[in-house]
Amino acid sequence: MEEDMLIREIGDSIPKSWFPGHMAKSMRLITDTVKNVDGIIYVLDARCPLACINKKLIATFNNKKILYLLNKSDLADKKENEKWQKYFEKDGNKCILTEGRDLKYSRAIKDAFKLLMKEKLDRNKSKGVNKPLRFMVCGVTNTGKSTIINNLSNSKRAQTGDKAGVTRGGQWIRLDGLELFDTPGTMPPSFSTKEQARHLAYVGSINDDILDFADISIALLKEIATVTNRELITERLGEIDLDAPLDKILESVCVRRGFFMSKNECDYDRGARAIIDDFRKGKLGRITLEKVDDNDGN
Repeated sequence: MEEDMLIREIGDSIPKSWFPGHMAKSMRLITDTVKNVDGIIYVLDARCPLACINKKLIATFNNKKILYLLNKSDLADKKENEKWQKYFEKDGNKCILTEGRDLKYSRAIKDAFKLLMKEKLDRNKSKGVNKPLRFMVCGVTNTGKSTIINNLSNSKRAQTGDKAGVTRGGQWIRLDGLELFDTPGTMPPSFSTKEQARHLAYVGSINDDILDFADISIALLKEIATVTNRELITERLGEIDLDAPLDKILESVCVRRGFFMSKNECDYDRGARAIIDDFRKGKLGRITLEKVDDNDGN
């Protein structure tokens, strides 16, 4: 399909397969549970933070304090990480950078809990009340919520995986002085912009099984060349004419990487998937698709 058709399909609305019944059920579960928590941990992919925000979900929080985690920050541009951190803290919430599996961030997260909830903790202490803080952990699929919970608990309490939608049911995780409610990943029922829809596809928050990798891989390369520079592409994939037809671009990648089928035919699907995989693993460099300067005021 042509790129503009892809944008319509992943931009104007989410097909039913992208917002199945279990996600609608998750929204109801969160709405029912949020009144029983002290605050929210909102896990975002640092490469596309705004695409990860579900505005309908935010509306259910009823002004509770939010700790934003810009996860996978090691895959995003350092300067943009700092800008996004300030952006999410401007309303009195907290935001810290995390790298998922790195245990050193557990202490920073716990310290942020205490700073965010200082007023409540002081009030409880003055009354002689000693009860654990309760936080709900939210985020779109595949942002690393469960991995962060496992790091905080120093054990495998929550299911993890590199495929969207691993966690399907909410569960309480009890830690020392802290209780976390791990929610299933919740996709928004509609996207704010078509670009944000593509961003979620790039980072793996939309089920890969329903995506056309040939189209989204080329769209990704063109966007990287726009938001950063072509050097990040050529260092890994070689010189590519991004104005060439789709098959010619993928042919260049296949020749560079040696992706051939029988009779020396290019394995276009393997080449396309390699592009997306390289981006997701940071092999194309530290890339932030969404810039604060372009979204300030949203």
